[in-house]
Amino acid sequence: MTERKDIHFTPAVRSKPSSAMNIVLWVIQILLAALFLFGGVYKLTKPIEEMVKATNMPGLFLRFIGLCETLGGLGLILPGLLRIKKGLTPLAAIGLTIITLGATVITITGGQGAVAAFPFVTALLCFFVAYARRSDLMGS
Repeated sequence: MTERKDIHFTPAVRSKPSSAMNIVLWVIQILLAALFLFGGVYKLTKPIEEMVKATNMPGLFLRFIGLCETLGGLGLILPGLLRIKKGLTPLAAIGLTIITLGATVITITGGQGAVAAFPFVTALLCFFVAYARRSDLMGS
């Protein structure tokens, strides 16, 4: 007969980023926050008629995206800076990833394939922040 071997499972280790990685993450988060705050506030303050003319998208949808970008930009910085609800940072990064992937698709379907690289790289950076800050979300 075969021998019975006991299998022991150990939980996944929830490690925090190293200090060097933490600095890199903060730099990326600050740059992304500046990008999204600028874009979001712009979409919130520019007259709807001008935005609709330039993009052929519904004005209220653009306002909604502007609000999401503004809140997401704040969500990348404020939780870590204030050390309150730090789990919101990876959630903000995931939300911004979804928005920028949508922007990538819209840019490609608009016939501007080369320009789509910018929102795609932005989406990758947002996803990187979400992945690296996932330990904050898990509460470790």
